[in-house]
Amino acid sequence: MKTAFALAACALLAVIRLGAEQPAYATLPLGSPAPDFNVPGMDGQNYSLKDFAGAKILAVIFTCTHCPTAQYYEERIKKLVGDYQDKGVAVVAISPNDPRSVRLDELGYTDLSDSFEEMKIRAKHKQFNFPYLYDGDTETASKAYGPVATPHAFIFDTERKLRYVGRIDDAEREQFVKVHDARNAIDALLAGREVPVKQTKVVGCSVKWAGKADEVKKFMEKLAAEPVRLELADAAALAVLRKNDSGKFRLVNFWATWCGPCITEFPELITINRMYRHRDFEFVTVAAQYPDEQQDVLKFLQKQQASGKNLLFGEPDKYKLIEAFDPGWSGALPYTVFLNPEGKVIYKQEGAVDPLELKRVSVKALNERKPW
Repeated sequence: MKTAFALAACALLAVIRLGAEQPAYATLPLGSPAPDFNVPGMDGQNYSLKDFAGAKILAVIFTCTHCPTAQYYEERIKKLVGDYQDKGVAVVAISPNDPRSVRLDELGYTDLSDSFEEMKIRAKHKQFNFPYLYDGDTETASKAYGPVATPHAFIFDTERKLRYVGRIDDAEREQFVKVHDARNAIDALLAGREVPVKQTKVVGCSVKWAGKADEVKKFMEKLAAEPVRLELADAAALAVLRKNDSGKFRLVNFWATWCGPCITEFPELITINRMYRHRDFEFVTVAAQYPDEQQDVLKFLQKQQASGKNLLFGEPDKYKLIEAFDPGWSGALPYTVFLNPEGKVIYKQEGAVDPLELKRVSVKALNERKPW
């Protein structure tokens, strides 16, 4: 249940925290002309209003990559495009977020953040059938429209006057949807009728306006100040580690200071831990080295700010310890295993991990534990 509450808390940021934390950019009033924009898309093209001049109706949806609420709506936006593109309706999505204003702990429900490069990965992976634009450097278009959360829809008529602004529908989880507000507005405009409901509140992640870089810096400094500890682990401790009775998903990485791929991938694993550790997730490192190398191992862990649980082989017989954790492991390093709360192996990799693949596996597993 905790994951559901966390999602709800993220979604409600736009409703309960805007005044305290964000600059005030007024939401475009009904009846206003559509502000022009010149924003780069994931396909390498810059887009402005003139690129949609042939459409009867234009829907501008402010959304983003990292927000779980926005992710809920990705397939619905794709379906909206598919259902209405032959009726003269154009849809364009714009990310308003400054990626430098997003903290790692705000990425607990995603594999990607809101940078231009990460947006390109998301658009390709999800096969977006609409232009997906990045406004994160200047936020010029976003300030002109004034979205308060992601997603936030603005629907314009043939004359490009704003006729509807608000939510796409009335529930993040599609099975609970009762009112299709955006579709109702589009249908009314296509039929030449008044939009039945012209404006609604929105629920979603608050827009990450520029100016939070100092907050992000302080957050990273706080993480850097966390104590780093190292414990010796015998065969019994490694057997318990593998069993996993923690009640959490457990990511275990076996590594060594003399292993080049281990050293290269280690910062990515620290980032993954910082993204997901506030959920039912823990990261455990195990140095496959001798007990008398404890100081060298600890020094490396401190440099990497590895403030999670860190273990070191507590006896010289490495093969005994390898067998205790996983008899099927060849002993090659690095070795990474992701376990569910019942101890089932979800992911296993001898050699360097693909960080994006591991994030996707982690998010999928964590999200599947949410109640639906």
